[in-house]
Amino acid sequence: MARPRVHDDALRLRLLDEASAIVSASGADALTVRDLARRAGTSSSAVYSLFGSREDLVRAVGDEAFARFAARLAAVPRTQDPAADLLGLGLAYREHALRYPNFYRVMFSAAGAGARDGTRGPATQNETFLVLREAVTALVGRAVDAEPAAVGLWALVHGLVELELDGLLPGDQPAARFTTLLRAAGPGIVSVGGGTVEA
Repeated sequence: MARPRVHDDALRLRLLDEASAIVSASGADALTVRDLARRAGTSSSAVYSLFGSREDLVRAVGDEAFARFAARLAAVPRTQDPAADLLGLGLAYREHALRYPNFYRVMFSAAGAGARDGTRGPATQNETFLVLREAVTALVGRAVDAEPAAVGLWALVHGLVELELDGLLPGDQPAARFTTLLRAAGPGIVSVGGGTVEA
């Protein structure tokens, strides 16, 4: 008979969710194993059993954030219409950030975690950015360096999402506004970045 697992995947995910809330609000330095265990209704030994050290736990929070984001972007259908595919990636970006705001902030703005943990290298080498760059390449062709346009599109989408998460955008119908802005500004960014696309 197989030995029962003491700590399961459900507990691991609950710990990662709770840890992402702490790290996104206060940075990686604010995360303690004892506080996390209390918040998740488990023991410190369970945290150590699942993650090893506190440093490994912080890294696991960042890894989970990027893994979820990469999975969401990978689920966006690729069609014969690269402009529509690019818009689909932008919409998926926003949807994911709104669904998992703590993990989103861990990826990009939490001190000591995600892209700011000092070990992940340039953001433009991350798997999630490479998906965007490939989508731009599909639109403009391989003869054009897609990275400047991809950076511009990322800045547009990321900025709009951050403003929405912070409650700083006025008005209602945020999804429609987001889509309209991407459709209006996206072709210009691609054009300035060296490619051409019809509006």
